[in-house]
Amino acid sequence: MYQQYGDKAAFFVVYILEAHATDAWQTSDNLKDKILIASPASFERRDEVAQSCVRNLKIPFPAVVDDFENSTEKAYTGWPDRLYVIGSDGRIAYKSRPGPYGFKPAEVSDTLSRLVHGK
Repeated sequence: MYQQYGDKAAFFVVYILEAHATDAWQTSDNLKDKILIASPASFERRDEVAQSCVRNLKIPFPAVVDDFENSTEKAYTGWPDRLYVIGSDGRIAYKSRPGPYGFKPAEVSDTLSRLVHGK
């Protein structure tokens, strides 16, 4: 979708709370893959983790980082992860169910097409 709409819409990863922190709730998959991240204790550490995620997963768009009051997570109920499309009017045009199982890429694409092409 980024390749198709990246010149017409802004794409971001929004880093909120660490979903599988070693000091909270670790998954066996993360242990196996050696993805061992403690809950970041500073904004700088949150930013490092977010940028590392984008880099290691080869995500072609930037990450932005929520504040320590978790304002974005609270406003958008983003934990553990969700997909959103925000229209040019600032309103939510699409909100996925919690991921990854609630992700429906075709619905995101349809919403982007409607907003970009008026279809």
